[in-house]
Amino acid sequence: MSARQIFITGATGFIGSALTTELLRRGHQVSALTRPGSEDKLPAGCRVVQGDALNAGSYISQIAPADTFVHLVGVSHPSPSKGAEFRSIDLQSIRDAVRAAVQSGIRHFIYLSVARPAPIMREYQSVRAEGENLITQAGLNATFIRPWYVLGPGRRWPLALVPLYAIARMLPPTREGARRLALVTRDQMVRSVMWAIETPAQGIRTLEPPDIRRGGEVESSFSHRAA
Repeated sequence: MSARQIFITGATGFIGSALTTELLRRGHQVSALTRPGSEDKLPAGCRVVQGDALNAGSYISQIAPADTFVHLVGVSHPSPSKGAEFRSIDLQSIRDAVRAAVQSGIRHFIYLSVARPAPIMREYQSVRAEGENLITQAGLNATFIRPWYVLGPGRRWPLALVPLYAIARMLPPTREGARRLALVTRDQMVRSVMWAIETPAQGIRTLEPPDIRRGGEVESSFSHRAA
């Protein structure tokens, strides 16, 4: 395995903090975009890039020499009531990230998207779909990772739904929905993003919840399909 040069937005977040630590442990070079004053949230060995994820001009000159761009910025704890925030933060940040990635010659773009369809989160899904379209139209090689809900520290309440998911998978009318919107863990997300980084896509590749649950253990188990 050759070491990658990776630029991450959202590196201090729920998934980003665990991912950054693991990337460094595996010998990759990591540059993390962070707001001034948040540097102490990054692990030792991480190159700090101060800037604003909503303003590509604040960080575009600091992306090189990265070959991989991982975009994890988004509204925390998404809910149907946060439609305006999805557009002002999630959508604006991906617009700027794509522009910055293209201008910096990024060879592989990894985007945290969302599983769909699920009508209750229509606005969130719409914004993430727009993000995928921006990446595709820019001609970037990309991996779209589409979890539904990610379990982890501070995010345990959906465990109460596990028995319902088990029942839904047994019933033909609900089996496909339960599979498509399966719960995943933060560890599974980190392993999946890691696999995507270390196995760059050519064209567009998507990882759905069933793929994420496999955690990148076997390359052939993942979906390679257009978004």
